Amino acid sequence: MDLELKGKVAIVGGASKGLGRACAQVLAAEGARVAVCSRTKADLDKAAQEIHDTTGSDVFAFAGDLDTHDTIKALIAATVERFGRLDIMVNNSGGPPLARSNSATEEQWATALDRSLLFFARMSREALPHLKKNGAGRIINVLASTVYQPIPNLALSGVTRMGVVAFAKSLADEVGRDGILVNNVCPGSLLSERMLSNVTSRAKELGISVEAALAQRAAETAVGRVGDVMEMAYLVAFLASSRASYITGTTMRVDGGLVRSLL
Repeated sequence: MDLELKGKVAIVGGASKGLGRACAQVLAAEGARVAVCSRTKADLDKAAQEIHDTTGSDVFAFAGDLDTHDTIKALIAATVERFGRLDIMVNNSGGPPLARSNSATEEQWATALDRSLLFFARMSREALPHLKKNGAGRIINVLASTVYQPIPNLALSGVTRMGVVAFAKSLADEVGRDGILVNNVCPGSLLSERMLSNVTSRAKELGISVEAALAQRAAETAVGRVGDVMEMAYLVAFLASSRASYITGTTMRVDGGLVRSLL
């Protein structure tokens, strides 16, 4: 299937590794020109070069801290200046601090709100004028399975990302007639650096090895294995494409059947 992404311009946050890197890789492979952003310039430059080398697509690296509004505005302005347009926003953040609901500190709450709630609102708001120009914009928010069920030590993730679900649903209603579609994807048990960090923390709490903790995560899924980040990236590319022209305001899981909820 041709996703008709050739010539489109996408911004991907948190793209030096993990889920963001996978999304940037697939979008570039489908012919999109991609702006990638993360905090660490060396890692970002390396990722951008590798994506360019393997896909031949034009990749623009913009290093910065997306927890800050000024960085978000600068990223979008620099991308439009470089490519002349903006079609796709993949809003992916680094994730909130690990914490439990009964002991999260004021600083952890503040970080979580900036990184895992306001980030999505800011990225979307600043991108909208550019997305409207082309009449076929896409906003895809990368959330987490904590939207559906609690995970130990990830209370702040569930609280803030549920807020993003509500935000995205409202935004989808507001901009649908401008041709802009807004959707969320919720990864679960996909082997990224972030997941490995969470599993390592959990393994220490339980007094077991990381390998044993990973095996537990795999056993919790319907398919009996931990997933690959590319398995989510393919869905993101589809939602970014013209082939997903009647899908908006939705939240989709990519979790191998981890979540047992009916809804």
